[in-house]
Amino acid sequence: MATFTYEAMNQAGQEVKDEIEAPSAEDALAKIRNLGFFPTRLREKGGTKAKAATGGKKKSAGFSIGRVSTKQITLFTRQLSTLQDAGLPILRSLNILQDQQKPGLMKNILRTMAEDIEGGTTLSEACGRQPKAFDRLYVNMVAAGETGGVLDLILQRLADFMEKAQKLKRQVIGAMVYPAGVVTFSVVIVTGIMIVVIPKFKDIFMDFDVTLPGPTLFLMGASDWVTQGMPPGWAVILFGPLAIFMLFKLIRSSKGGRYTTDVIGVKVPILGGLLRKSAIARFTRTLGTLISAGVPILEAINITRDTVGNEVYARAMQKCHDAIREGESFAAPLRQTNTCDGLVVNMIDVGEETGELDKMLLKIADNFEEELDVAVKSMTSLLEPVMIVGLGGAVGFIVVALFMPLVELIQAVT
Repeated sequence: MATFTYEAMNQAGQEVKDEIEAPSAEDALAKIRNLGFFPTRLREKGGTKAKAATGGKKKSAGFSIGRVSTKQITLFTRQLSTLQDAGLPILRSLNILQDQQKPGLMKNILRTMAEDIEGGTTLSEACGRQPKAFDRLYVNMVAAGETGGVLDLILQRLADFMEKAQKLKRQVIGAMVYPAGVVTFSVVIVTGIMIVVIPKFKDIFMDFDVTLPGPTLFLMGASDWVTQGMPPGWAVILFGPLAIFMLFKLIRSSKGGRYTTDVIGVKVPILGGLLRKSAIARFTRTLGTLISAGVPILEAINITRDTVGNEVYARAMQKCHDAIREGESFAAPLRQTNTCDGLVVNMIDVGEETGELDKMLLKIADNFEEELDVAVKSMTSLLEPVMIVGLGGAVGFIVVALFMPLVELIQAVT
């Protein structure tokens, strides 16, 4: 009989640390769950983190790099939920899905998970051993489904959650693709004119010894900078965006940098509104899904904090977590953070009073996703004429600047 130390969350969301005796790690986890606790960490006393025996030599999982795409995990979750709803054992379901996969990281992961489960581990533990595929939110949701005996329902909710998260991400990215493409195309055209066309006109003007107007001189200077500057302008135009992107990634590699950039982001006109709506929709859907799955409120907030993707709202979640631990409600500290408007806070307050916080959070997420969809479409519609006018203005300036000396030359000749 081995002794295990464990950390868990009780029904009130409070952290519990204790010891328990059991023949194996699986038995220890079962005993902890029978006590009404939600285990978060388990170690054998005097040893390393407890692992269940696999009962035999594992097959080689193969060598793979990178991470599994969110699209693959979403499809896997939807298929697994369907198989579980049909009553198939979890091991057989994993083997079926593994056979359907093409050779690669996902197939290797499913093979390893099937071996772990065949050796006696739970699905959540098997998922937890695959960080390249399953994040903390996923593992805790599955663990809650196993504890409550509603794994099929939880997998369906997970699939719905991931599909809506993917849809939200596609909306934001889709809104950026069109303007980015137009701007890139415009920069390429104008740069080509500066390199190829302008120098030829410059030689013509020099041969005729004509006095150049201000716009033409400015255009010639810009052309000289693009072709002969130090560094050349074409190099700045080509590598500048890459340098800015690398600098942005470097800044966001630190927690303080992420917070600074996110604070600036949510305050930028137009774009800031989209980022706020996206963050609110994400954290409310994540938190609502976790609470509806039976995850304790404090653990659910911790998971939401780590997966919200915006440091401003992550810090707001931490303040709410600390306040709830001290006995306060969720709505009051959230109002003090000034990250959500009054409607969101009031709906959460009503949800707490009626005992339907999860449903209210999901309703907020639905509303904000709908608002975000409308805002993205409106912004795209507005950007189209603005970019056309901008591109037309740039080309028009070049044409006018080039033809003004020609007009003066023609007048002088006549």
